[in-house]
Amino acid sequence: MYDCAIIGGGPAGLNAALVLGRARRTVVLFDDRQARNKVTHASHGFITRDGIEPGEFRRIALDEIQRYPSVRFKEETATDIRRTEEGFEIRSAGGETIQARKTILAAGLKEEFPEIPGLRDFYGRSLFNCPYCDGWELRDQPLVLLSEDERAAHMAKILYNWSRDLIICTNGRRPLTEERIGKLASRGIRVIETPVTELYGQSGKLEQVRFADGSRIERTGGFVTPKWIPKASSFAEQLGCETTDLGAIRTDAMGKTGVPGLFAAGDAAYVGPSQLIYAAASGSKAAMMVNADLTDEDFPDL
Repeated sequence: MYDCAIIGGGPAGLNAALVLGRARRTVVLFDDRQARNKVTHASHGFITRDGIEPGEFRRIALDEIQRYPSVRFKEETATDIRRTEEGFEIRSAGGETIQARKTILAAGLKEEFPEIPGLRDFYGRSLFNCPYCDGWELRDQPLVLLSEDERAAHMAKILYNWSRDLIICTNGRRPLTEERIGKLASRGIRVIETPVTELYGQSGKLEQVRFADGSRIERTGGFVTPKWIPKASSFAEQLGCETTDLGAIRTDAMGKTGVPGLFAAGDAAYVGPSQLIYAAASGSKAAMMVNADLTDEDFPDL
């Protein structure tokens, strides 16, 4: 019987494991090495780790948590979870079943991209989703924003801080009103609603966006607004968790869900700025609350 099982080995899960390991709690951490940021060359915005390669960040984190003998790392996919009288029972893809008093869901997000040929060839190299992570590297360049929904206007306003040479491509959709398109145009931001047929470039570096009417524009990079799908949504459904309109698991400020003993951290608990520092802080908070709950249970009369 572990004190806590953590599902997901991104920055939220890793930081939770670190905090609980230092608290001398027995922890098992499940991770399938399918981190969303592994496609990118570097991660930014985390003080002392700005520009670190995601794989190196993970290596350092694992080295640190494995110094604590009560933390066990399992490179496996957790496939099933259920409530028990003692806490939770979790089954892995390898067939192992473990028991834990508490569980933290920190499995993060999957991305669903617009159906544009070639997009994935450039994603993480010259196309990104977070301007706070990668806007500095693309500053003052001719950029494209690929967005099929109403987020296009908000993202364009944010990107304007990094580059005034910005074109929005909605890939045949019409998510913006004429009024909004006019206001964007007044700032020099053009909106193209023609379907995109191809992104062209070499070695992951974008050069052109090509359209169904035969036209094309020269761009050297840009951003995309994917749809976010929480990877822990199936577990949340199994356990009867309340979720937000965006599919994230609803928690309080410290990561507690409405299911006793269950916590959520990182992108599993919110769909918002997808930065390492946000997720790591969320994992730290959830871990401290897990330890507090375990302590209260061990001292029921005090």
